[in-house]
Amino acid sequence: MANVLTIRGGVPLAGRVTVRGAKNLVPKAMVAALLGNEPSVLRNVPEIKDVAVVTKLLKLHGVAVTKDPVGGDLTLDPTHATQASRADIDAHAGDSRIPILLCGPLIHSVGEAFIPDLGGCRIGDRPIDFHLSVLRKFGAVVEKGNAGIHITAPRGLQGAKLELPFPSVGATEQVLLSATRAEGITELRNAATEPEILDLIAILQKMGAIISVLTDRTIRIEGVKSLGGYQHRALPDRIESASWASAALVTRGDIYVEGARQQDMMTYLNVFRKIGGAFDIDDAGIRFYHPGGKLSPLVLETDVHPGFMTDWQQPLVVALTQADGVSIVHETVYENRFGFTDALVRMGANVQLHRECLGSVPCRFGQRNFLHSAVISGPTQLTGTDIDVPDLRGGFSHLIAALAATGTSHVTGIELINRGYERFTAKLEALGADFDLTPIDQ
Repeated sequence: MANVLTIRGGVPLAGRVTVRGAKNLVPKAMVAALLGNEPSVLRNVPEIKDVAVVTKLLKLHGVAVTKDPVGGDLTLDPTHATQASRADIDAHAGDSRIPILLCGPLIHSVGEAFIPDLGGCRIGDRPIDFHLSVLRKFGAVVEKGNAGIHITAPRGLQGAKLELPFPSVGATEQVLLSATRAEGITELRNAATEPEILDLIAILQKMGAIISVLTDRTIRIEGVKSLGGYQHRALPDRIESASWASAALVTRGDIYVEGARQQDMMTYLNVFRKIGGAFDIDDAGIRFYHPGGKLSPLVLETDVHPGFMTDWQQPLVVALTQADGVSIVHETVYENRFGFTDALVRMGANVQLHRECLGSVPCRFGQRNFLHSAVISGPTQLTGTDIDVPDLRGGFSHLIAALAATGTSHVTGIELINRGYERFTAKLEALGADFDLTPIDQ
């Protein structure tokens, strides 16, 4: 059911929230269970839409998925995996891009795969063509039809040598999930090495895979004939942790994020401190707070790990609207990630978008006519307005802005936020936010 979130801003957020397993890892870990010949157990699983979508897709393919009623752990049993009907896959995939990552495991386990037309957040070019190219290099036969794509591998998947034009997380995941049971050796150059990728590799190693991560962004996978199950606790969501940190900064609040982990957030923590935010770290989490005084502007470029994560950028831009001076943010990962700033400008922010690379190094978007650099002048007083959420991270950024603004904001499309933020309205309530959630008449 669609809802509207009515937010009365100007209240500092204060209290405690808990962050569980990473959205960018958990669905892929669930898919990895398909590669095994025995059940797997995944712990620290968040209640988010992407988990629900993958659960449905796995069940359609004969994987038994059971949830522990107390801890929420998932047991995934692939021993009776089978091919699902195309109509059912199309009906349950929704706007998720996860189905493309099922292809390799499904070919290994049932001999074929089908993926419908894919959706996802409108933040930039995420073509599946490269995924299909990877699968072809492994020996897959790709047949495109009106409703989607049918993929088979008459000779089984074969190891391959590949090099990514950009260290894409999704493409790296595709290679890992396809190569672990492929015949022979796979070498992937210019691979992504994000913490979520390394956690997925840890899962595959527990299952029996042989994977080496070299120092030059090369990943080497020695294919094995079969894999077992795994027991694994998913690493915490560093994106959600940083989002709550930005919320504390923008609202001049004080939020303890249980589950936040320093080693996955060191780049973010440096930037948070440079702006003027404060944090205290202990074994269970991180306390983020506004210590008083002015916030400082800065020049920032997003990058692949270990650089400043693109998913951290949007909530931080909201904080930069409150910094005393001019900040510059150069987005180098997704070319259309500044669309969310339209709502910020309507709220009173001073944000100018530019096609030029306003950073130290020209990026791949510099000659392609994309508005991928932002100049933010502050501080500006934000005022409430009507907002329709454009995408997952931009939507949460809009919530932060509305919570800091004077007056009332009405936010629609919040269902998108459920894709990656577990029970976010309950967490807002626990932090003292002033809001109402009401159904929209259809």
